[in-house]
This record gives sequence, structure tokens and C-alpha cells, in this order.
Amino acid sequence: MTLKELLSEIQVVRFWGQPDLDISGIAYSSHLVEPGNIFVAVKGLKADGYDFIPEAKQKGATAIVSERQKPEELDLTWIQVPDAREALALISATFYGHPALKLKTIGITGTKGKTTVSYILEAILQAAGLNPGVIGTIDYRWNNQRCAAPRTTPEAPDIQKILKQMVDSGVSHCVLEVSSHSLELKRVLGIGFDLAIFTNLSGEHLDYHQTMENYFEAKKKLFFLNHKRQASIVNIDDVWGQKLISELPMRTITFGFRPEALVRIESFEIAGREMKAQVSYPGGRLNFKTKLIGRHNLYNFLAATSAALVLGISPQAIVKGISQLESIPGRLEFVPNSLGLSVIVDYAHTDNALENLLLAVRSLNPTRIILIFGCGGDRDRSKRPRMGEVAAHLADWTIITSDNPRSEDPEKIIKDIEQGFLKVGSKNYESIVDRRSAIQKALVMAAPGDFVVIAGKGHETYQIFKDQTLPFSDYGIALEIIKKLEEKK
Repeated sequence: MTLKELLSEIQVVRFWGQPDLDISGIAYSSHLVEPGNIFVAVKGLKADGYDFIPEAKQKGATAIVSERQKPEELDLTWIQVPDAREALALISATFYGHPALKLKTIGITGTKGKTTVSYILEAILQAAGLNPGVIGTIDYRWNNQRCAAPRTTPEAPDIQKILKQMVDSGVSHCVLEVSSHSLELKRVLGIGFDLAIFTNLSGEHLDYHQTMENYFEAKKKLFFLNHKRQASIVNIDDVWGQKLISELPMRTITFGFRPEALVRIESFEIAGREMKAQVSYPGGRLNFKTKLIGRHNLYNFLAATSAALVLGISPQAIVKGISQLESIPGRLEFVPNSLGLSVIVDYAHTDNALENLLLAVRSLNPTRIILIFGCGGDRDRSKRPRMGEVAAHLADWTIITSDNPRSEDPEKIIKDIEQGFLKVGSKNYESIVDRRSAIQKALVMAAPGDFVVIAGKGHETYQIFKDQTLPFSDYGIALEIIKKLEEKK
């Protein structure tokens, strides 16, 4: 593709150089530059791409996109733009031939539930005989291909490349988890979404967004992008969902428990490790049963069901898809054992998510809940005492431990969490810094009928420290310890 063609949809402030250059690819990091690439110098959270232009040139970049003017001494084609991130997204869509236009695309945003909704909707679409792909927190997958997901929503060139690969392999629908960071950083600009789903909003990422209002405004951007929209789908029971509904100028499908919700739960019951529910929608009702338990999961089912109905999926396929979904990695995932214990691994890493998780476990009538959790370092510190307070109220015993401490002192993070216990005068906890040792202690002290809940990291297979990242899987570690305990029986 020529540079002139590539720039056809972006605003150019000033151009220096040759418009007919052949462009072989797009790079946003100097490490990724290959000969013939255009290098877009975006400013990151810790570094500015402008500082890496010499390296990009050395590696073979033939054109530079930047918000700054061309330095006189640099002999290279240069495109000055008002917004480098916007330019990156739009030229990426152009380079890969706007693949989103050839797919049904569904964007899911919100604090909790994005991953679960994506799995449910994927299962429903498959049950309907369609061929969905997913770009999400756990992985990027389509047609039995799976790629590791370094971030929930990739950078714009990576998203467009994946969408192009999906189109080429016959994918019919793409379900994307859309993070607040990706919306702020314009990674999904240039994707026309058929549906946009809002799950909920609670305290998270406030180290980045500073206030809940800013966080909400970031999420709201999904609903005002260049859509092919059939509808917006919003949780009417969530206070931020209600605010969003009041600000949306387009057709909105609401879901929840409230009587005015268009798609709503009429009744549900949890028996053993199975949940049954009846859902009403304009024109009918459907009944389903599932192994994904908990009131919070009912909202996830409503969101996916709403989307499926708008897409014209039959109620029969919706029920079939839901019933066939056995589990989701790191989401209320049970670890098998013969010790009479119920051991659960879950990704809950906010106070609201931890509360929902523990309430779901309480509905299963445990003898005791033994909870292991920590909080990530270099992330929103305000949630730490809130999570401690939730644990104090809803768990019988808590072991506070490390999560991904990153550059912070793990013991300092634990002290922050401990403030929540102290606030309510609770002493039903202990602290063990080493996460493996904490899981070991919980499993050893547990008795038949107890639930051991390992929260915070879910599907993750690593632990991040200041100077290294080490392999670590809560599920794998728990299984390993359980096998040793089983051998001693």
C-alpha cells in the first residue's frame, strides 16, 4: 500500500517527503520496526515514541508519523498529525482493509463480567452454528487458534491484524473486551461496532483515571465511536448504567432484575453447583440451567442473551449455548480433589468483585470460607482496605498474601489491606507474604465441607515482582498441593 493511500482517512497538519512510498507495515514501538514500515511515534505512560525515532530509522522505517514538526536534520518522510494515537488507529484500519466491516463486531466494556460475557456469547454463537472469534483478557481465539493476551485490548495495529486474520479464516462475529485504557488510548478507533455492551462500573483503575467520573467517561466512549450499531445494551440495575442510558441518543436494550428492564430475570435458584433461571424478553421467555453460579453471573447471562437476541439468535440456541458452557478459566473455577473440599480459583481483584464472589460461595452453604487474596502493586491503592473490609465480613478466615507486587513492598500492600479488617474490628485473618505458602496453609487447615477461595489472579500463569516475573498459577499450585495431601490420606 502506498503512503498516500494509507493516509487517506487521517488529518495531516503538514507533510514532508514522498507520498508514493510503498509501506510494508505499521509499527508503534521501535523494537517492532521492520524495513519499509511506517513508525507512529505515540506517547506512552512511561516513554515517548518521539525519543525512539533514530532507532526506528536505523531499523528501516521509511516514514514517521508524529504530533511534532520534522527536525531539520532528519532526512526521512514525515507526517505531522494533531493526534498520533488517532492516526495510528485509523491508518491501521486502512492498512488491513477495514476488516471490522466484514464482521459482526460486539464490544463489551465495564469493570466486571467482560470475560464471562464474552465466553457466554461465544458459546451461544457456536450453538447457533456461527463462527465467532474473541479478543479478550484470557486470550485471542478463533477457529481453534489461540494467542496469548498480553493485554485485554491490543494496540490498534494488532487488533486490525487479528480482525483481518479472522475475516480470512471465515469468522462471522468478533466479540471484543474493550478496556477503559484502550478507549482512552484510542486503540479501538476505526472499528465499527454492531453492538456495544455495558456490564457495570465499580472502583478500579483509579490510579489511572483518578475519579469514578473520569472512569465512566472513558467507558462511555465505546458508545459514541463510529458504530454500525444495531443497539446499545446496558445494565439498568447499575447506577452508572442508568447514567449511561440517560446520555445515550440511540436505541438501548436494558437488562437486569428491575421490572422495567427489557431483558430480565424472572426467577432463579441455586442447587448444589448448578443454577436455574427464567428470563423474560419482549416476545417471550426462556429457561436455562448452568454450572456458572452466582447472582453476578445472572447479569452476565442477561448481557449475552440481550446481545444474542438483537443479533437474531434463536432462544433455543441461547439456551443450548449457556447449558454447554462448563466453566471459564479463573472465574469461579473449581479445582478437583478427593479431600471433601471445594477449592475455587477466581480473578476477583476489586472489592465489588470479591463481594460478589463470596456471596456466590455463601449460596452454596459452605461449612467455612477460607479466603486467600492480595492486591497488585503499582495499581489503585484505594481498593485495598475496601477489599479487606469485604473479606472481614464475608469470609470465615482470610490469609492475606501477595498478588503481583511489582515494584512495591509486598508487606506494605498487606498492611494496606489489613486496614479494612481493623476498621471493622475483625481479627479473623493472618498474613503470609509468600503466595504458595498461603495456599498451602489454607488447604492444610481446611476440613471437609469447607470452601477454599483463592482470589485475585484467576487465569494468570505468572507473578510479577520488582525485578522479575516468575511462573505461577493459582490453579496449578493448588492442584499440586492437593495431590500431595491426597497421597497422605
